[in-house]
Amino acid sequence: MDITLERLDEILLEHDYDQCALIAVLQQVQHEAGYLSAAVLVKLSERLGVPAARLQALSTFYKCFSLVPTGRHKVAVCMGTACHVRGGTQVLEALERELRIKSGRTTPDRRFTLESVRCLGCCSLAPVVRVGEKVYGSMDQRKVVRVLKEHQ
Repeated sequence: MDITLERLDEILLEHDYDQCALIAVLQQVQHEAGYLSAAVLVKLSERLGVPAARLQALSTFYKCFSLVPTGRHKVAVCMGTACHVRGGTQVLEALERELRIKSGRTTPDRRFTLESVRCLGCCSLAPVVRVGEKVYGSMDQRKVVRVLKEHQ
């Protein structure tokens, strides 16, 4: 478990141990731990009196949650129509080569998680890559190394 039991209890207290706040609790735990471990889901189930199956269902239904460790920097490559037409596939391939992982994977040092997404909503900047909250437009294969170096 990448988050302490004390911190887990603090998060639950912030939400008054309210079962209606399950998604907010899961989001906060994932933000701090990087993912939702099986141990965390079991502890949340015990502390909230919510069936573990319900927590598992929530954490697998929403794409924003991960049950495996993710990287410190989440790299999202837009593969929507505009980005695809303007070279998004080549940008994704360049990132896979530089990071030595495939889309949907995390580097062994947990520095980067790479994923392709359907649309980032920045079509006029296509192709687009987002690292964390920072958006990079008009990306090409040459810019990939520079962007990654910014987040070392």
